[in-house]
Amino acid sequence: MSVSNPLRHKVIAIYKELLYLGREYPLGFSYFHPRLHKAFMANSGLRDDAEIQRCLERAEFVKKEIEAL
Repeated sequence: MSVSNPLRHKVIAIYKELLYLGREYPLGFSYFHPRLHKAFMANSGLRDDAEIQRCLERAEFVKKEIEAL
């Protein structure tokens, strides 16, 4: 896999955190989970570390927004 180990672990960690937070999503987990999976799969082909980092920052923002709900 081309993704460096630290970034790979960060991506997996934020995915798991969002998945956990999605259990209490107002529209329900069955609404949240497919959309989360689709968003991560859409970016699964990224190989540029800077682009992956940008996506991680966006995921952190989404995490904060979900926590604020």
